[in-house]
Amino acid sequence: MCYWNLEGDKDSTPKRNTIVPDGTMKLIFHYGDSYIHHPKDGYSFILPKCFLIGQLTYPYIVEPVGITGTFIVRFLPAGFLPFTTIPLKEMENTAVPIEVLFGQEGFEVGERILESNDTYERIKIIETFLLGKLADQKTIDSIIKSTVEIILSANGQLSVHDLSHHNNINRRKLTRKFSNIIGLSPKQLSKTIRIQSTLKKLLNSEVSKLTDLAYESEYFDQAHFIKDFKEFTGLTPKEFYGDDLRMSLIFDRKV
Repeated sequence: MCYWNLEGDKDSTPKRNTIVPDGTMKLIFHYGDSYIHHPKDGYSFILPKCFLIGQLTYPYIVEPVGITGTFIVRFLPAGFLPFTTIPLKEMENTAVPIEVLFGQEGFEVGERILESNDTYERIKIIETFLLGKLADQKTIDSIIKSTVEIILSANGQLSVHDLSHHNNINRRKLTRKFSNIIGLSPKQLSKTIRIQSTLKKLLNSEVSKLTDLAYESEYFDQAHFIKDFKEFTGLTPKEFYGDDLRMSLIFDRKV
């Protein structure tokens, strides 16, 4: 679990920010002005001031209404499981208000975080609250924990067959466990980690040609690379350079 703040005025923030899936769930507290979410299908709406964003499987478009002031708590891929009784799959691509997750107690914690002017105080408030929720802690399945570690260390480049073979578990059973505990299938998490690794290489200018980037990331061919890239970002690799790239990776950095 890690924490960070995002701050900035409206003029210094891109009008629309593309949040790329990264395989994690996050508690988000907007102590500044609100943000609007623009779904790919349907009407735009103002996001809650305090909410959990479930696992993303496609780009999530947001727009600042005014001044950005946001405190973020990011969990490991299976890290939010001990804190909820709601199936993680039901929260996929969804902003869940904190009071839906934790009732009046959650609402009050959110208000305290919004009223705080100090990052360390915000961290202390949320840590104390979450630790109190671990009294009935669920033990994370060792096979899932091991598989997630393998996916991360391999940058998502192993097949589900390889992952199930490594842990000596049936592929279908592994997929079912993943869906219950993480909210994504092993294939979805692998694709997500792979594209995040690719985006970091783009951001850090580690490669000069997109063909080299596709090869380094072990995509079957460039067409496969472009297809996955557009699925997660909504843009082709060439279109994605610039502000979109920087903002889309904002949730994958520790600030």
